[in-house]
Amino acid sequence: MDHLALDHLPPLPADRTVGIGCIGAGFIMADCHLVAYRAAGLNPVAIAARRPDAAAAVAARHSIPRAYADFRRLLDDPAVEVVDIAVPPDVQPAVIEEVLERRDRIRGILAQKPLATNYAEAARIVERCRAAGVRLVVNQNMRYDHAVRVCGSLLERGVLGDPVLATIEMRAVPHWMPWQERLGWVTLRIMSIHHLDTFRHWFGTPRRVIASVRPDPRTARQFAHEDGIVLVILEYDSGLRCLTIDDVWAGPAREGAEADLGVRFRVEGTAGLAVGEIGWPAWPERCPSTLDYTTTAGGWHRPRWPEAWFPDAFVGPMAELLRDLEGTAPAIATGDDNLLTIAVVDAAYRSAREHRGVEVTEITTAPHHRPQEPRA
Repeated sequence: MDHLALDHLPPLPADRTVGIGCIGAGFIMADCHLVAYRAAGLNPVAIAARRPDAAAAVAARHSIPRAYADFRRLLDDPAVEVVDIAVPPDVQPAVIEEVLERRDRIRGILAQKPLATNYAEAARIVERCRAAGVRLVVNQNMRYDHAVRVCGSLLERGVLGDPVLATIEMRAVPHWMPWQERLGWVTLRIMSIHHLDTFRHWFGTPRRVIASVRPDPRTARQFAHEDGIVLVILEYDSGLRCLTIDDVWAGPAREGAEADLGVRFRVEGTAGLAVGEIGWPAWPERCPSTLDYTTTAGGWHRPRWPEAWFPDAFVGPMAELLRDLEGTAPAIATGDDNLLTIAVVDAAYRSAREHRGVEVTEITTAPHHRPQEPRA
């Protein structure tokens, strides 16, 4: 099997003329979303940001016809059929409510992760979108990293046998966004959510979550937080165990020591082993992710590709939304599906604070809301 047979690229919509309205003009939108959209031939028609100069600059860079200082004006633009939102999670619910006011014309939303600040608020958003008839997809873009996709294909085909143990280990020093200080978040809802969602994407939702956290010494000098360094174990009824170690201290690399950074994963099954490395920490240098795998038949297989997570994989979530809307294939990373990822994250916070294992159903069956099953 080669990497083409293992389907490292996401399928694109047949109709790439659908007008995309982009809300937000920061790094993720300007350097990831829009770069990937243009490369795939998608059609961003408008962009809005709080700073008119930022919206205008990104519009000029990516040949977007219209730039707005008020996102509501973008939502009233008749060329906008779907909306791509990249704003902080405590702001996003209000933006989505404004989109739903235009549900007669705007058919779909690609929301940023995390969808909201907690499970209860996210569940309310999902229910509001469902009631309005507006399709909601959440931008869990690590699912579309090419090594992650290929590993998923190996698992789906049974190449690795029954999964036994999976690990993701991140040693990185990310660039913090100003709103993180406002919310007191560092790792669990920012980076760990990618890894926990990847486990869910590969294996489904676990029964139980066990977590331990501590502050990152470097970030603690900037603002108070609890989740700088994160360890999360997921327990499955099958016996499968998953572990993510997310370390944004990563040793005193910023203080003079040599750096050893990376995001590495490993999946062990009864019939094979896959090991991979995510290329993201090398940004802005283009560094494609890698995957090597071996089976009981012997030998290593090392498929390779030129695409990288940042920015190329960011076309995946939007393509999934557009394919759903045109009726080609139902979306998988829907709001309903993402609620279960948020539930795992909330369970990790509760586990760390209460020093015990937390079943995911403690979050999903609480009095606030229960998610519907994702649409087949």
